[in-house]
Amino acid sequence: MNSGRSRSGKKKSNQSIVAFIYFFALLFFGMIAYMIYFIGFRAEDLMGNSYNARMDVFNNRFIRGSILSADGQVLAKTNVQEEKDPESGENKKTEIREYPFGDLFAQSVGYSTKGKTGIEALANFYLMESNSNPVVQVANEITETKSQGDSVVTTFDTGLQKVAYDALGEKRGAVIAMNPQTGEVLCMVSKPSFDPNTIVQNWNAIIADENAGAPLLNRCTQGLYAPGSTFKIIMTLEYLREHPDYSDFHYNCKGLYQNEEDPAYVVHCFNGEKHGKEDLAQAFANSCNSAFAEMGTEIDKKKLKDTAQKLMFNEKLPVELPSSKSRFTVTEESDAWTMMQSAIGQGNTMMSPLHEVMITSAIANKGVLCEPKLLTQVLSSDGNLVKTFPEAKKRTLMTESEADTLGAFMRKVVTEGTASKFRKASYEAAGKTGSAEVTDNGVKKTNAWFTGFAPYENPQIAVCVIVEDGETGGRTAVPVAKAVMDYWLSKQ
Repeated sequence: MNSGRSRSGKKKSNQSIVAFIYFFALLFFGMIAYMIYFIGFRAEDLMGNSYNARMDVFNNRFIRGSILSADGQVLAKTNVQEEKDPESGENKKTEIREYPFGDLFAQSVGYSTKGKTGIEALANFYLMESNSNPVVQVANEITETKSQGDSVVTTFDTGLQKVAYDALGEKRGAVIAMNPQTGEVLCMVSKPSFDPNTIVQNWNAIIADENAGAPLLNRCTQGLYAPGSTFKIIMTLEYLREHPDYSDFHYNCKGLYQNEEDPAYVVHCFNGEKHGKEDLAQAFANSCNSAFAEMGTEIDKKKLKDTAQKLMFNEKLPVELPSSKSRFTVTEESDAWTMMQSAIGQGNTMMSPLHEVMITSAIANKGVLCEPKLLTQVLSSDGNLVKTFPEAKKRTLMTESEADTLGAFMRKVVTEGTASKFRKASYEAAGKTGSAEVTDNGVKKTNAWFTGFAPYENPQIAVCVIVEDGETGGRTAVPVAKAVMDYWLSKQ
């Protein structure tokens, strides 16, 4: 009996030891897997973080590198000035960060004092490393001289950025353009702006409560606005999915839609315009609020919510700059008024210009989104290639057939609808206008939208424009977008 108990006890003891060994083996391999993940995927992000104390060491060894545009212009650089210290009489070197284009790239390129923002933050790791001649670096280490840091090349085009900036004029708003086929962000303008060269001196004025313009805010990525009629793109996509026979859609617009179940719920077309008999493409081109309000009461709420989620609402957008999540709050319990308002891009729905241009890019690219790309290369101070950034990741937002139908509808907005200012262009554009009613401190205003792409048959550029307090999309936003497309396509 005692012998059996002894064997049983030994067996349990051996099992405990084996389990103990397995546990530590699993822990060991888990640590190895984490280190591989950290070194392979997170090292650059964490090393480049401005809060990382190791960056202070790099700051003592390297002169911060330059930020370049896609067309070779210097967007940010470090000037080294030598001055005599009045107390010691010794020569002292001072580093001053310079932004040659001033407020033109303020939010997109960012700044490196008072914290780091924009590309300055995104590319911090590369700007504070040096891959210049190793012999020169060794000599610099011996003489305690800083080596010149590497440069990063962005996707921004300076000419296009200036055209977009000038076209927006004195209005508050944003302009963002992408290449639908590559995901490269071609320009990113936000107004009001500020001069990053003088941000230290003007910091208190910039962040003051009375400065309601919020110039530090990148309206392209962080601004959230009611999308107005540009949301009809998403409503139309959902209608196509629920009604393969969409060609049978017919609506007789009398200038308003009054809900039968609750007559107090009324939506008017812009200026009460009566569009008459319309098919779906005509209702889209006319931006007919009445037709879409009725559509909102008939659409499947759950399916609409699922479509919105697939189109990246309520999630972090795949961009490396700080961005705001677009909001879509429709549920299966939403009432008729909520659905009517949501269908025309009012109510609680909010979008960023970045999100708008991403969806537009997917339509232009046969339903496939090339995620936004901001950096293309890292160059040493000698001009040698250090690193090439990979192609943009891709995700399918809709079928090719759906994208083709939406693209055709957006083309009709130009040829027969609200984007008539494009009709005399030397290329064929497609897009959607929007005019979103908002209340600012008790004052009713209208934000003007346009999102579109060109050329229609072989899209090279997708553009989104938001003009705050800008009348209508057709009058105010379309001319800005046209100026951007005119310039870009004239270069191709």
